[in-house]
Amino acid sequence: MKLARLDHPADFEGWREAARRAVALGVSPDEMDFCVGDEAGPLFAEPLGAMPDGAPGLSVPRAFPDLARKVVCHADPERFRLAYRLLWRLQREKGLLEVASDADVARAAEFEKAVRRDSHKMKAFVRFREVETTDGQRHYIAWFEPFHHVVELTAPFFLRRFPGMIWSILTPKRSVHWDGAEMVFAPGADASQKPADDDTEALWLTYYSSIFNPARLKVKAMQAEMPKKYWHNLPEAALIEPLIRGAEAASRRMIETAPTLPSLRAEKQSERNTMARAAAVPAFNGFNKAPDTIEEAREQARHCKACPLWEPATQTVFGEGPPDAPVIFVGEQPGDQEDLAGHPFVGPAGKVFNAALEAAGVDRAQAYVTNAVKHFKFEPRGKRRIHKTPAVSEVKVCRWWLEQERELIRPKLIVALGATAAAAVIGKTVTIRDTRSRLIDLPGGDTKLLVTVHPAYILRLPDAEAQAREQTLFEEDMGRVKAFVPEIAL
Repeated sequence: MKLARLDHPADFEGWREAARRAVALGVSPDEMDFCVGDEAGPLFAEPLGAMPDGAPGLSVPRAFPDLARKVVCHADPERFRLAYRLLWRLQREKGLLEVASDADVARAAEFEKAVRRDSHKMKAFVRFREVETTDGQRHYIAWFEPFHHVVELTAPFFLRRFPGMIWSILTPKRSVHWDGAEMVFAPGADASQKPADDDTEALWLTYYSSIFNPARLKVKAMQAEMPKKYWHNLPEAALIEPLIRGAEAASRRMIETAPTLPSLRAEKQSERNTMARAAAVPAFNGFNKAPDTIEEAREQARHCKACPLWEPATQTVFGEGPPDAPVIFVGEQPGDQEDLAGHPFVGPAGKVFNAALEAAGVDRAQAYVTNAVKHFKFEPRGKRRIHKTPAVSEVKVCRWWLEQERELIRPKLIVALGATAAAAVIGKTVTIRDTRSRLIDLPGGDTKLLVTVHPAYILRLPDAEAQAREQTLFEEDMGRVKAFVPEIAL
């Protein structure tokens, strides 16, 4: 019998190094054992020998290292031998992990699932308490009792989450400390080392009880996700049973004191009435006639207050371009930079738009560029203003201005950049997938519609490869504009 001694109960690196040596030395699973620290190994067991010279590397499926790491973190005493047995068999049975009915594979899958669940519980139920050290620093300490050896596996999560804090997580199996520069693991701690309540505990309990919704209480589901084993280490646990007992009475009070709200039918009717009143006005903000020229429309739109978007916006961003342009490009709404500059498509999306036009040989100066909504809709986030999609009602109200632009310019082609723009032009909701890159006949004249994506969509794609692919498709759509309207070609 050969024996490998590991440094701690979740010593995956030590197990991996010893397992490689054992396979290279030809030690079968029946003749291999592992022990942790000063534990006594099997009687008459001999230390595992050194790695033989020229030993070939091991070949395992890509999924095996992660599986083995989690198996090693399980609390079962046989975990190291199970992981080694799988490694040994994989050298002879390449597709072993795909055989779900195999006893070793099934048991490893159970171990992996249990460890993954225990790691998730650690992330969810660790509660830090603030402790002031002798040097005046703030140290945050948490006590947790895991089922398995998951401290090494889960500690990087807390490092990513709290890199600026000095913290420690104590468990009976293993402890971890972060001093702001280095993460150190140590032996398990005793329950007597648990931190006392801190000053924020009362505030947390007040918040927890205030967000409790008795109407959505499902006790069995709650206990399945938060087993009672963890309750005694959670400060809010003292509130759980009283809140459960009072849930029925609290639900009745909520029903009895609920405000009376208008029905959905009444809200829809109110919206229809508002839209009907807006449609009956020949021009916005008291203008007594429709504009005769684009310049007159632009001047009128500067004073438009037909929807609430005018108030937080810096200014109206009306369309720009020749009054007889053969093509109109319609975006969704101005962005942050457009709102400040007063011109459409001058921000990051505008740069993508210009690059695509240039690649396709289309001169922007010969086109008319506008938006379905003329004011920037946003929500403040710190010092930034973040784009917010306009509501359907806002698009419908502002469609009056888009119709004026279309009527005055009478283009041969309208290019809708995005689904919102397409809906504003057509008057109903459409999808990019179903309409993209097709020439659609618009009613009431010779004008056609071409639907494509908004340039901002390309910027939001998660990786450079996807952006390059979508940029190529966008440039192809711009090529269709050039082919359809040769007058704007360079």
